[in-house]
Amino acid sequence: MKKSITFKNGLLHMAGDLYLPTDFDEAKKYAAVVTVHPGGGVKEQTAGLYAQKLAEQGYVALAFDASYQGESGGEPRLLEDPFARVEDVRSAVDYLTTLPFVDAEKIGALGICAGGGYAVAAAQTERRIKAVATVSAVDIGAMFRGEDSAAALQTLEAVGKQRTAEATGTEAMFLHWAPNSLEERAQATSVLMQEAYDYYRTPRAQHPNSTNRFLFSSLDKLMAFSATTNIGTFLTQPLLLIAGSEAGTRSYSEQFFALSNGPKELFWVEGATHIAMYDIPEYVAQAVTKLTAFFGENL
Repeated sequence: MKKSITFKNGLLHMAGDLYLPTDFDEAKKYAAVVTVHPGGGVKEQTAGLYAQKLAEQGYVALAFDASYQGESGGEPRLLEDPFARVEDVRSAVDYLTTLPFVDAEKIGALGICAGGGYAVAAAQTERRIKAVATVSAVDIGAMFRGEDSAAALQTLEAVGKQRTAEATGTEAMFLHWAPNSLEERAQATSVLMQEAYDYYRTPRAQHPNSTNRFLFSSLDKLMAFSATTNIGTFLTQPLLLIAGSEAGTRSYSEQFFALSNGPKELFWVEGATHIAMYDIPEYVAQAVTKLTAFFGENL
């Protein structure tokens, strides 16, 4: 069962889908999981799928649209602000604690792709999250910084110039998360970008609220963010990292695992790529089985 809900994040109204167990009884207390969508995604895509699967296993699960995106509030539209995204997770936890059928001592977080990095970052200082899991985790800050510091500095110079232009009336500039056409897909050099087109820009998972655009001026915030800063010190909650053995992003899960000093497990789904973990049934089933056991032991 799914209910459309709203909750507050400061002055913003957040839009979410609350998934309830099949045999839901409002008089009972349930463990709950917040699911955090990838960059460029919305609650109706992979975050919603995992929330639905967890509800089928007896959890209350909340998928929501990020601030400035989807059906959630916030201006400017299509801003990807990692620090706001982390606050989104906290606000989702706030909301769950208000529900009489949720056990406030049994709340977990699950993040997919960039949502994995955001969930890990939130859990470092959000002690109400008792267990955190990721699927195809990415540290979006590290991804956008890259390894070429000179190129990163040039990008930041360009962001500054664009902000100045917009302050004097120029229209906002946007970038694409994934190739936006078959022609661009054919030119993509990475498997990840080819997969991203197949997922986000075709009927497989295309959604009108997932527009494949984000503000160019997001880049200064993205490049300032790190999901790993305080893992070794503050992330003492149990951590489960799930990634495809063939994922080009697997190094992020390996890094999170290496840095964490708390209870932790790194689980490989053999044969899966990064985005195959979003919705391919055989891979999602393996992840859900592992997640069900993990949250069952730790919530």
